[in-house]
Amino acid sequence: MRRPIIGIAANEIEDAGAKLYHLPICYTPCGYVKAVQNAGGLPLLLPVGSPELAKAYVTQIDKLILAGGQNVSPTLYGEVNQVKEATVSDERDQFELALIKEALAQKKPIFAVCRGLQLVNVALGGSLYQEISATKIAHMQVPVSREIPTHQIRTEEMSILRKIYGKETTVNSFHFQAVKKLAETLKVTAFSEDGIIEGVESKDSNVAFLGVQWHPDFAYDYLEQEMAVFRYVVEEL
Repeated sequence: MRRPIIGIAANEIEDAGAKLYHLPICYTPCGYVKAVQNAGGLPLLLPVGSPELAKAYVTQIDKLILAGGQNVSPTLYGEVNQVKEATVSDERDQFELALIKEALAQKKPIFAVCRGLQLVNVALGGSLYQEISATKIAHMQVPVSREIPTHQIRTEEMSILRKIYGKETTVNSFHFQAVKKLAETLKVTAFSEDGIIEGVESKDSNVAFLGVQWHPDFAYDYLEQEMAVFRYVVEEL
């Protein structure tokens, strides 16, 4: 049986450090690759490039994964950057916006993690909190290990996430930004205890989209629920 080809939008770093001779590199965290492979998919990395390449890339894949990484540029939702230490990549933003547009046009399913969820929301007309205000939950759990779940979420009835995670579960957390205004074509399907949007799906049954704010790629080999979401993406989304 043919393995589904899962395109994973890659990231870039200008200096990979002394061990790699300070080379600029294209990369994606191995969790996405290994989890897709374990779920029976064939991962294909899509390096950051010109938006004009998006159509050719999306044509070659069955489904698209948008990974975590830099903050989404506030200029995309009409705001000035208010977080001095924020890292953004305009080139990555523009390339992934083109991938989103093309995946929707070609009716290719999208699974979006952390930054990926935020970017899809912005692409469809939503906005973000540039920096989450202090709450009772630490949404950036460093130095707690990446695979350890640290706060609860509650899923909505009749959602994809309820099917995978149940009514309540605990997840990891590694983000500074979050969804503020939700795009009109999306619906919230999971919240954290402090009201932060943690899961999003499409209102349109003809659009296959699932977004999560936590990182299943950090814990796919540690927690069954996080491997289960990758199996869902590869087999059903």
